[in-house]
Order: sequence, then C-alpha cells, then structure tokens
Amino acid sequence: MTPVLAPFLDPIAFAIVGGGTLAAAILRTPLRDLIRGIGALGTLFTPRFQAEPLLEQIAAFGRIARRHGVMALDKSVIADPDMAAAVAAIVDGASPEEVAELLRQRHRARTERAIAACELWSAAADTAPAMGMVGTLIGLVGMFVKMQDPSAIGAAMAVALLATLYGALLANLVLAPIAARLRRRARDEAVERLRLDAPLIALATREQPRAAHLAEVA
Repeated sequence: MTPVLAPFLDPIAFAIVGGGTLAAAILRTPLRDLIRGIGALGTLFTPRFQAEPLLEQIAAFGRIARRHGVMALDKSVIADPDMAAAVAAIVDGASPEEVAELLRQRHRARTERAIAACELWSAAADTAPAMGMVGTLIGLVGMFVKMQDPSAIGAAMAVALLATLYGALLANLVLAPIAARLRRRARDEAVERLRLDAPLIALATREQPRAAHLAEVA
C-alpha cells in the first residue's frame, strides 16, 4: 500500500457504502432479475452481436429447403435460440404471420431482460451516493460522541469524508458506466436482430404453399 493512497482507504466507510448499496439492490430487485443483472456482466467482455453469420445461415437454409424440402432443416444445428425457434416453427408449418409474431415475442422478452439488467445497475448507481451520505452521517455522529477523546475523532472524521467519496466514485466510475454499456449493447443487438426478421419471414412465406399442398394431400 503506497503512502499516497493510504489516507484514502478506510474499511468501515467502504463497508457502509458497498454493503449498503448491495443490500439495497438485493431488497429492491427480484431474485431472477438480480441473477440476470449479474450474469449480464459477462456480455461486456464478449464480442458484439453481429447478424451477418446468421443471415448467411438463413440463406443456406433457403437453398437446402429448395433442394430437399423444409423438413431437412429439422436436423440443422442453430446456436442462436431466437433463430432456432423460428426455424423450428417454419419446419412445423407455421405461417409467415405466426413466425413474425414469434419473433416479436422473443424480441420483447429479450428487451425486457435487458431492461431489467440495466435497471439493476442504474438503481445501484443512484443508491451509492445516498449510502455515502449515510456513511457521512454515521461518521459525524461518531465524531460528536467522541468529542472528549481527540485521538478518536480522526477515525470518525475519515469515515464521514471517505464515505461520500466512495459513494461518488462507485456510482460514477463503476455502476453508471456498467449500466450505460449494457444499455448500449442491448440496443445494438436489438437493431442487429431486426435484420433477421425479414429473411426468416421470407423463408416461411416461400415454404407456405408447399405446406398447404401437403396438408391438402393429407
């Protein structure tokens, strides 16, 4: 620990701010959203979602369907869950309208999950400064209680001042940037995923006459 940073380190102030922020996040957030919000941190270190590989795969599916029929797509390996659900619906004979509605529902669910994750970190960023003020009040109370012991005033004053500092730094340098990056990545992914809708619906449209013919024969 360098002498320069030593005056700015106080475990009590950090425990008040960090522990209070964590407790508030746990109390105000449903467990499912809390787990999703923490898990969303992993996406910050992964490449951004790109629709190009999936568009190429959809084009390949179209060629396979023309040559061997749409049932041949049933054995395809699709890593993306949204596209896998849409292709499975097309194989089952879903109409273009049904495929479009399925994609809308999955987009809506994905957006709601992203919003919940962003709200967790945004709320934590709003809470951290308030916890800093709580720490400041606790430190001031400690100072007034120990006015008769000058040697103990310094520790209480350190808690009072550093708690506010920790709250501001935690909110503006950690929590708020996380929320902003998650929001930006979710927005970019949503825009990219919209590019998949038209070719998937087109695939369903192309296969619809064939599905109708098979139904008439059956």
